[in-house]
Amino acid sequence: MVSRRLIVGAVLVIILSLVIVYGSAFTSTFVGGTEHRFKELGAVMDVIALVTTRHYFQPVSTLELIKGYVASGTINGMLSRALDDPYTRHMDPAAYENMMNNTTGVYGGIGIVVGMQDDGVTVVSPIKGTPGERAGLRRNDKIIAIDGKETTYMTLDEAVGLMRGEPNTVILLTIRRDEEVFDVEIIRETINVVSVAEVEMADPEYSIGYIQITNFSERTYGELVEALEELDSQGMRALIIDLRFNPGGTLNAALQVADLFVADAPLVYLEDKLGNRFPFAATVEGTREPIPMAVLINGSSASASEIVAGALRDNELATLIGTTTFGKGLVQSLYPLRDGSALSITEQGYLTSGGHNINGAGISPDIVVEVTPEEEELIYLGEAEYDAQLEEALTLLRSQL
Repeated sequence: MVSRRLIVGAVLVIILSLVIVYGSAFTSTFVGGTEHRFKELGAVMDVIALVTTRHYFQPVSTLELIKGYVASGTINGMLSRALDDPYTRHMDPAAYENMMNNTTGVYGGIGIVVGMQDDGVTVVSPIKGTPGERAGLRRNDKIIAIDGKETTYMTLDEAVGLMRGEPNTVILLTIRRDEEVFDVEIIRETINVVSVAEVEMADPEYSIGYIQITNFSERTYGELVEALEELDSQGMRALIIDLRFNPGGTLNAALQVADLFVADAPLVYLEDKLGNRFPFAATVEGTREPIPMAVLINGSSASASEIVAGALRDNELATLIGTTTFGKGLVQSLYPLRDGSALSITEQGYLTSGGHNINGAGISPDIVVEVTPEEEELIYLGEAEYDAQLEEALTLLRSQL
């Protein structure tokens, strides 16, 4: 508490100094909408106190944060200017409430997975059979406005909150695709996102099972256990887990999945800003007997997907096939603020089971199989006549049986 008061006091001193140094330039930024600005000042000080004391990267300059707020007039503008971290973001009360109310995989929306790339809201992948897919949205599309509101300095949660809404309501997205900018009008629907999307015996002769996991949520573990039981009942002798186009999800879901296969080893390490590492150990109870396994990955495999892929590869339980993953090795914590908003702050990094830092680098596959963007899109849509990455996995597992 004393430390926080000292930081708040320092912030106020800096603000007064900026008034003296920058004069009218600062005043016009801060006073525009005076009542709103003074109400926001408490949240600004809370955010600065949290970021300077808890952010995973060091150093974080209080002065640079204040300058960022002066220049942009918003908390997210401040964070964007002072930090090279697209995941530390401020959520307004509506975005925070929306995030807290949507953890089951059922919501009203358009059915796209988005992420932050190049400081912009980017389509990671549209979900099959949803309004977003039918409207023609593609991987790497940049969402530059939502219902006319520019997404510059917008948090990912704020963008998601704006795109979600009651079914049968209309939303207008402004998309930049390469050099083209255009509007897309989409009608929201009830989105029911399954986690384990496909389960089949990919090669009945060799009894090679196939499971596609599209995201990691509170339903993933139960759906995966059912899928494995189904394949076990058919005499499965080898397994392919497809994590391509899986942008991640909750840390807990990733640990549950990895723990099904890994015994008596760390599943992942969390690392704080001082370099202290905290392992999440696997449990022996409930671990499956090892069988030949391959995991399919690509550039859209991120976060929780990378935790699972890393745990299986580092413990020599699976061969990774495809292309290098996205490379998100950061963990965010959520802090509610006094005005009903919240701060999502990168407070820890994670390392894979073998202690590898993959942030910004991704996980390289053991066997690289490149496909063209056109082939990748057909694979995602389930319309590919030939899937080179899947065929490579089948060939490998056949040789191991």
